[in-house]
Amino acid sequence: MAEADIPPVDGTGADDAIKPAALTSRITGSLARRMIAIAALWISVLLIGGGFALDRVLTGAITRNFDSSLEYVLIAMIRSSEIGPDGEVRLVEPLGDQRFLEPYSGLYWQISGGEQEPYRSRSLWERTLKAPTPHIDSQIHTYDSNQFPDEELRILERNVILPGSKTNWRYQIAQSREALDAQVGAVRQTLIPSLALLGLGLIILAALQTFYGLWPLRHIRRAIAAMRGGQHRRVTAPLPLEVQPMVDELNALLAHNEKQAEEARLHAGNLAHALKTPLTVLVNSATSSTSELAETVRREAATMQRQVDHHLARARAVGRRGAAQARAVVWDSVNSVSRAVAALYPDARLDAAGDKELVVRVERQDLDELVGNLLENAAKYGGGSVFVTIQRDGAMAEILIEDDGAGISPADRDRVIDRGVRLDSGKPGTGLGLAIVRDVAEIYGGSIALEESEDLGGLLVRLRLPAG
Repeated sequence: MAEADIPPVDGTGADDAIKPAALTSRITGSLARRMIAIAALWISVLLIGGGFALDRVLTGAITRNFDSSLEYVLIAMIRSSEIGPDGEVRLVEPLGDQRFLEPYSGLYWQISGGEQEPYRSRSLWERTLKAPTPHIDSQIHTYDSNQFPDEELRILERNVILPGSKTNWRYQIAQSREALDAQVGAVRQTLIPSLALLGLGLIILAALQTFYGLWPLRHIRRAIAAMRGGQHRRVTAPLPLEVQPMVDELNALLAHNEKQAEEARLHAGNLAHALKTPLTVLVNSATSSTSELAETVRREAATMQRQVDHHLARARAVGRRGAAQARAVVWDSVNSVSRAVAALYPDARLDAAGDKELVVRVERQDLDELVGNLLENAAKYGGGSVFVTIQRDGAMAEILIEDDGAGISPADRDRVIDRGVRLDSGKPGTGLGLAIVRDVAEIYGGSIALEESEDLGGLLVRLRLPAG
């Protein structure tokens, strides 16, 4: 299936579904091949660069050694030179290398200057060494020359004015590059295969290191397969330090999913149990000949509706709990809910104070339901005054709701939060308001506590939620 044909899976538009697929196509594939390819590329770059630098160093060293031998001969020529009676230069002592006497031997010398014919070694025979351009070298000048068609030369030259002469004599010594090129070629014949073998060995080492380093992931794959087959419930095999955090997170995710599944089963059972009694009452009333059937249906239907609302609220909160981006401003929620409660209880006065910027990590709809239940209870059972305080306590946000009613005795505070428990049966209700608040707050990592209000004398409800 093409990426453009992938349908959205979360109810969003097609563009939102294509983006994750395009991202996935860039990060899928073999991790081992990717690591080996990167290692091979980097090793190749380093070996090519290092090989080129090493080649330049070795070639330069061989060339300098070659030039040093020619420089020694050139200095010996200058030291053994003198000016004859006719003004021509001559060597007092012949050079010791036999190749200077053999024609075209590959080793030559020549002295030239003024209008005189060049003074040459016998090895040059009828040929003459020429300088590239007319110039004067006070120091030794080295260069390559191809003036002989069949022989490339390495030439050293220097200009010298001998005692007793005003002529600037040019001393030149040349040798065929054949021996120099042979030495350079021998070095490269050793260097290139050695570097290639080294690169191959390093790539094989990188491959072995990659497969060995990724081997724990195969253990994880087998452990997950065992969990899917029902053999294990967690990944318990000892793993390297770099992989263990991922396994810990995986085990935590499994525990989280099991907890949610258990909560879902518990809620389903609680809902079924809560609906069983009203349904039994309805069936009994329907089969009897009493005249109170309509009232019984209305009362029990309201009870079932509150039970369904209670469990739906829990189900929504559990589903939204994983949304890390859930945020809600407490002040906005309190103001919105206060207006609705004031419309239902016009005789109650609701006031609020505190941090207007405080944010909690709760979905706005759930926060409205939490605050709404508490404000409605305070307005219903209080004496007419309700005060809300919004404040921060470390990493938690606190919402304090106080009323001026009769309050609740310490002995009844824990019991009244339980589902279906009512202390005042004279007013309509099912006793699920505080139970819903407790359950939803705990799902988000919060809590609820009942205390006595020091200012108003009634009940103080302390709702704590994770601050944003």
